[in-house]
Amino acid sequence: MLADAKVLTVSELSDYLRVHRSTIYRLLKKGQLPGFKIGSDWRFNVEAIDEWRLHQGATALEELRNAN
Repeated sequence: MLADAKVLTVSELSDYLRVHRSTIYRLLKKGQLPGFKIGSDWRFNVEAIDEWRLHQGATALEELRNAN
């Protein structure tokens, strides 16, 4: 990871994605959200989160296409 890469906390990611903190923890528990731990605290690379968001949208679109 680059030294200038933006890293978010759970609270910051919650605001960034506009979801409740419990949603973040639920996705982490299921292994569905890219993140890493520093000690007992989770951190998230913004670039990895943006890539994950794009993949989530592509997956949803593919599911819609397959349903029709």
